[in-house]
Amino acid sequence: MKRDRDEAEEEGNEERNKRKMEIVWQTPAHPAQKQDYIFHNGKRHVRPYYFEFVSHVNKRWEGKTIVDLFAQEFRGRSRDYYVSAVKCGRIQVDGENIPVSYIVKRCQKISHFLHRHEPPVMAWDVEVLQNEPDVLTVCKPASVPVHPCGQYRKNTVLGILQAEYGLAPLYPIHRLDRLVSGLLIMAKNPAKADIFRQHIEAGLVQKQYVAKVVGVFPDAEQVVDANIDYNAREGRSTAEVGISNGDTTLKGKAACTKFTRISTNGIHSIVLCEPVTGRTHQIRVHLQCTGHPIANDMLYLSDVVNRSTLGTTADRAAALSGGSPETSCESHKEEYKYCSEDFSIDPMCTHCPNLAPNGYDGHEEGLWLHCVRYTGPEWVYECPYPDWASLT
Repeated sequence: MKRDRDEAEEEGNEERNKRKMEIVWQTPAHPAQKQDYIFHNGKRHVRPYYFEFVSHVNKRWEGKTIVDLFAQEFRGRSRDYYVSAVKCGRIQVDGENIPVSYIVKRCQKISHFLHRHEPPVMAWDVEVLQNEPDVLTVCKPASVPVHPCGQYRKNTVLGILQAEYGLAPLYPIHRLDRLVSGLLIMAKNPAKADIFRQHIEAGLVQKQYVAKVVGVFPDAEQVVDANIDYNAREGRSTAEVGISNGDTTLKGKAACTKFTRISTNGIHSIVLCEPVTGRTHQIRVHLQCTGHPIANDMLYLSDVVNRSTLGTTADRAAALSGGSPETSCESHKEEYKYCSEDFSIDPMCTHCPNLAPNGYDGHEEGLWLHCVRYTGPEWVYECPYPDWASLT
């Protein structure tokens, strides 16, 4: 019996070692692939994967112990986790295992090996609009970031295009916020990207968006000329109206947007937005200045807006998906349940067995703001209007 137990234990150790050897630590150089995605409840998830995060010791970090550094600078995990990560080699310095008391030195390379969980995005396709020798245009879905940033790497437009179409490398020539949908133009080589950059910097490019706003927007063209001051800590912008003088100084950057009403049903209006400049959240903030903010923009809706105009969360979600409030509510009840065929649980991971990372609130709603047209010297690219732009 003892011999059988020893053999079983030995086989178990061999199996665990085999699984350990199968771990592949990915870096930004690893491309996204089709099998990396899981579709559940109308959302595109990424299978959790092992990833090496790399940073270098700066002046502020120098002289701290490795555990103090992580506990103070990366507060998303507990101190006990960082102690365990150092002890088992999940945190290394210059490619070597180190003790928990190790004091870091300037410019050293720090590697943190993690089981990475990306937030999900809506499962809408990234539709290719035009595929030219030097240029690719797509209709970017709302909720999907353009390029890797923060917690997103594979769940991005660039990651999805590489995984599903083999299109890489690509060079986006303009910015679209994660919650904004519509036309995205990408160059296929640095030379073409540079030509677009020169056109934009010379002020030769005109941009058009459509937005669904609260209330009856004025019939006459509205021009908002107000500085934009972006607060990175709060993640929002404010508009500044006035002239700098000896007593007051406008902190924001000059910004101008033209607005023209396309249609209205007395409750909402569809507005053509033409930003002359390109500041962070410019269209959203300038629409707020007109008294007609984007109707589902929780960040910039004024307190004076009658919230009954917006409907409930279920109403808004249903409007975005094309379903009814009842069916939309029902779908949100179907939470993901762990399946070993989807991914293996990592014993050190603070997110497992969940598919989404900790802190993800489960709500993914796109803004009613959509890029429809970019025009430059001898070139025009367009994107179809979204369904919500038809007021019926």
